[in-house]
Amino acid sequence: MTTVVLADDEALLRKAMAALLPMDGGITVLAEAENGEEAVTATLRHRPDVLVIDLEMPGTDGLGAVSEVRRELPEQAVLMLTRHARPGVLRKALKLGVQGFVSKSAEPGHIAEVIGALHEGRRWIDPEVSALAVIDDCPLTDREIDVLRATRDGYSAADTAARLHLAEGTVRNYLSNAMQKTQTRTRHEAARHAHEHDWL
Repeated sequence: MTTVVLADDEALLRKAMAALLPMDGGITVLAEAENGEEAVTATLRHRPDVLVIDLEMPGTDGLGAVSEVRRELPEQAVLMLTRHARPGVLRKALKLGVQGFVSKSAEPGHIAEVIGALHEGRRWIDPEVSALAVIDDCPLTDREIDVLRATRDGYSAADTAARLHLAEGTVRNYLSNAMQKTQTRTRHEAARHAHEHDWL
């Protein structure tokens, strides 16, 4: 029996998975979470065999939640669900130790198979996800992406500096570099440009 925590802000999809995944008799859903913070809390409390988490959620996104979980549970198996395998995101997820990447449009039976594979210590990246992620035309560094993502979420330079444990001047340098690379005039325009090009 493989235990999982399900984290997805789309209630309909999450509830459907919670109902369908146990039907093969090999999976038990220990808890559900509708955002990144709840995902971290549920995972640390229940310690599932596999955390199944959506990449894009309000507040703390999937990558942020996985990063927090990994600090406490470095061996936690993670299956990330995504609609858009944005260039650079797969690389960042693999750096965090995410073992599985599956499209949100996948059949529940396939997701259940991948959960089983991860529980056995294997890795899995859906071909359609890896094909999209390989096309990496992003000129931005990981840190520039981090500060633009925080900008897009509405954080000021000072708040971003505190969140990312950087000096405020360093954050402003990253934003300036990002604006030059995206040929935009403001950090908000740079964040919008990066989002539209699927770099965030």
